Amino acid sequence: MSPEHGNEQGASDRVGARGGMEKSFGFRSVGEDEKQGLVNEVFHRVASRYDVMNDLMSAGLHRVWKDAMVNWLAPPKREGWQVLDVAGGTGDIAFRILEASNRKARATVLDINGSMLAVGHDRAVKNGLADNIEFVEANAEELPFASDRFDAYTIAFGIRNVPHIDRALSEAYRVLKPGGRLLCLEFSEVEMPLLDRIYDSWSFNAIPRIGQMVAGDGDSYRYLVESIRKFPRQADFAAMIRTAGFERVTWRNYSGGIAALHSGWKL
Repeated sequence: MSPEHGNEQGASDRVGARGGMEKSFGFRSVGEDEKQGLVNEVFHRVASRYDVMNDLMSAGLHRVWKDAMVNWLAPPKREGWQVLDVAGGTGDIAFRILEASNRKARATVLDINGSMLAVGHDRAVKNGLADNIEFVEANAEELPFASDRFDAYTIAFGIRNVPHIDRALSEAYRVLKPGGRLLCLEFSEVEMPLLDRIYDSWSFNAIPRIGQMVAGDGDSYRYLVESIRKFPRQADFAAMIRTAGFERVTWRNYSGGIAALHSGWKL
């Protein structure tokens, strides 16, 4: 984990191989009206193996990063505090938040993919959390909620699969209460020269093959690896968060930049 970065202005305009998420399906260019359907199909296929997928892509570190995300959020242990977890169908982040609040908080999990939500709902029932959590099938670009409703908005490893990230960030800002906070955890750009080569080799060579062996689906894992490389660099994504209206924007790199956790406030 590296130190927290401050509110850096003048983020790089150079997108290079990264960016252009509206028309990219991994490294393949598609129509804007095609991408969401293609992404949905990937997650229908991997829903039952989602934890395995994240374990493969992060060598198990995603669990540590998610714990760090919830620790930084520090949900209060009081009734009435509400969090919206977007693209969190399996409930991984929401469950952690509820437990950190001593089950006082109220969580709404939103995902565009019904298969992912079904996994999360079953887990909520199994863990005795069904009374604390609501599952909603909807699009992150058009949230079906009133403005100024939630105390926090979280999204982990999901924003890069949204075709129009700027719209999702604007919606996040809209539904947060004044004083509300955005936290976004996403795979990012590795900033250590040796580590980036090792990580690239693992990602492009090993992960699709293991995905084929474990889940019988190498293509979905290949897309997920490629989508990481298309996602904006840390400073560029922070600039997008500011453009959506958020203030006090910062980020923390984890594991040399394999993942980054971005924070912004609606002030």
